[in-house]
Amino acid sequence: MDSSMKAKYFDILGVYAAFFCLIHCILSPILFLLPLRLLHNPVIDISFLIIGLFPLIKVLHSTSSVYLKILLAASWLLIATSIALETFLHKETLLIYFGAAGLITGHLVNYKNHKH
Repeated sequence: MDSSMKAKYFDILGVYAAFFCLIHCILSPILFLLPLRLLHNPVIDISFLIIGLFPLIKVLHSTSSVYLKILLAASWLLIATSIALETFLHKETLLIYFGAAGLITGHLVNYKNHKH
């Protein structure tokens, strides 16, 4: 597998991790309303955060544009901040939605910019 394909793989991983994180964040409040006895588990949020860190590091070490790197790093930090606020202070914010949208957008742009 050449380096271009590896880079694309990491972008796809980043898109999927951010997308499933976003779906989890949207559906969790709905699922908690149902009598399924589901409790919020911060391990799931932290798992998405850690999985999303690997594609972020790959892009930060690549030749991608500085603006794209800033978008991805800032988006990841928004998600990390949101998870920290929720886990430690029990404060829910909209930061996670903006962060997930930024990660998805950034990885899709980076994927599109790779040479075939």
